[in-house]
Amino acid sequence: MPTADVQLSTGLSTVNYLLTGTGPGLVLVHGTGADGPGNWGPLIDALADRFTILAPDLSGAGATRDPGGPILLDDLVRQVLGAADHAGLDCFHLAGHSLGATVAVAVAGTSPDRVLSLTPHAGWAKTDPWMAFQFDLWARLTRMDPELQARLLQCTAMGDATLRARTGADFDAATAGFTQAIQAVSDGYLRQIETDLTVDITALLPEITAPTVILSSSDDRVVPPHHQRHLAEAIADARLVEVPGGHGLPFENPELFVRSFTEVLDAHAFAAV
Repeated sequence: MPTADVQLSTGLSTVNYLLTGTGPGLVLVHGTGADGPGNWGPLIDALADRFTILAPDLSGAGATRDPGGPILLDDLVRQVLGAADHAGLDCFHLAGHSLGATVAVAVAGTSPDRVLSLTPHAGWAKTDPWMAFQFDLWARLTRMDPELQARLLQCTAMGDATLRARTGADFDAATAGFTQAIQAVSDGYLRQIETDLTVDITALLPEITAPTVILSSSDDRVVPPHHQRHLAEAIADARLVEVPGGHGLPFENPELFVRSFTEVLDAHAFAAV
């Protein structure tokens, strides 16, 4: 995959990104502990016939490299824009999940002239004390025993219907998968959790001019829906769409995740023609 050298506040980073498809630009920004293809694989497959898709790995994820230390949200914005520059995408549709949703919103507020539309899922503008307490618990459990963090996520990242339908074997299998994923990226995961703790993009929300649809999972226990309602109220003319499921919708119900984004992004692309 291609790489772009992007200057951060701490030094030079090399941003690894996926680039595929044909059509108007679409930038997809992943969440905490994921990477571009891992977060967005099914959606990339669904949309590559009508969008040129760029999915960067943020600092702490995938093959992207940086000088280390704290990951500033402003630097993640620089990485997204730097990858888009390197790929030749002057203007693009923009979507994000979780931390990636917050980064996408910040990109839209930082460079409003470049963003054709904005579609964040499970995003937030400012980390409140409840979320900070939760993210600190994530970090403590990850350092102590990644399996404990994986078990917590089974209880908090999935929607009610999924939790009711799961068997004991389902929980064990999902925990094993999440444990392995956390162990594989533990250093980067911890650095991104520290970023989650420091989010405050409130001042950027009035700067957003792109058509915006906020996607909110009704059972989100990680970033509760009132945070998405706040985004919808603070961004001019934004529309809020609620979908069933939890914070981990890309992994809990990939079909619904893809369908929700596809409907919105196709409508944005058609409107932009």
